Amino acid sequence: MTNIRTRVRARRPGIVRSLREAVDPARLLLVAKTALAVGLAWLIAPHTPGVTDEYPYYAPLGALVTMYPTLMGSVRSGLQTLLGLATGIGLAAIVVLTVGPTWWSIPAVVGVGVLVSGTGWFGVGREYVPMAALFVLIVGGQNADEYSLGYLVQMGVGVVVGLIVNLVIAPAPLTLAAAAKVDAFRRQLSEHLHDIGSAVSESWPPEHEKWADDASSLADTTSELRTALSDADDSRRGNPRAFGRRGETQHIHAELARLDRIAHLIRDISDETADTIWDRPGALELDAALPEPLSAACHAVAEVIVQQDPLTPADHRARGEAARAIRLLLATVDDRTIDVRRSMGPGVLAAMQLRRILILSGHREPEETAEDEAATEPEGA
Repeated sequence: MTNIRTRVRARRPGIVRSLREAVDPARLLLVAKTALAVGLAWLIAPHTPGVTDEYPYYAPLGALVTMYPTLMGSVRSGLQTLLGLATGIGLAAIVVLTVGPTWWSIPAVVGVGVLVSGTGWFGVGREYVPMAALFVLIVGGQNADEYSLGYLVQMGVGVVVGLIVNLVIAPAPLTLAAAAKVDAFRRQLSEHLHDIGSAVSESWPPEHEKWADDASSLADTTSELRTALSDADDSRRGNPRAFGRRGETQHIHAELARLDRIAHLIRDISDETADTIWDRPGALELDAALPEPLSAACHAVAEVIVQQDPLTPADHRARGEAARAIRLLLATVDDRTIDVRRSMGPGVLAAMQLRRILILSGHREPEETAEDEAATEPEGA
């Protein structure tokens, strides 16, 4: 029972996040549009010409598979679904015109459909290749030609209705949501570096290990953010609500690239510190004089990372304090190296990474980087 409660508590943040995403305004809009598209498709389906009106139930299905959060996603889904259907119907037609539906030809054509769907040509419509072939042969039976026509036409009606609904009620671009996630990632990096700073200043060795475990999740977060940004770019293509602002995500891509480099450097610091703390292979001893200046430098640089507006007084102040903290760390490393006549490995490595983070966090153009590097050089270097 205790283990179950512990697992529930550990998964609670993920559950809460999932529930929030389910009732997100953009998601609720998609729900309303999907319901509208399905209803309209069902109303229109019985009025199609010829025998196609005998298969109205496929029109709502076509509308359903077309509804995506983005316009381009809807277009791709609709076209890929129709391509998959047409291919499956074509495979079934070959069977009907040759050997006919038998105990062996039906599974054979389904197998071929599954094989063809694995080519990657059909995207989300790949499942409809074997499905359409199976339905035409089994459900269509003696009326396979009429069934095939009704199936394809009604699905097409649903796809068209879905696209029109998604165009008329265009979804908002996902740019703001992607930018908010990137800002949250910046705060996560700052908090993680604060955790490292706290860890090295605790009683030795530190009792808390969560900061070390969290380092491995930074790469996963970066991957999720790249997907979110890709979705944001996709949400702008063909979207009338995004006209005139096509370059809006460029600065977010640049910011994510910068934060990704910072995340790599923080993971290096985390790994180096963890190696030293738990005496892992390759670990270098941390001199007793280094934890305090190392902790101060981590906290100071973390305050720079979290700054959202560059070149403001607050940002300038935070950068100055971080530069001083790094200089103090390097000075301590130099002094102790001379005193004990051995390398201050962890201190040197951490100072190098922190200085690079400080430069990357400055939001400067490449030509200004040299000035930043000079500003963080130890005095007398």
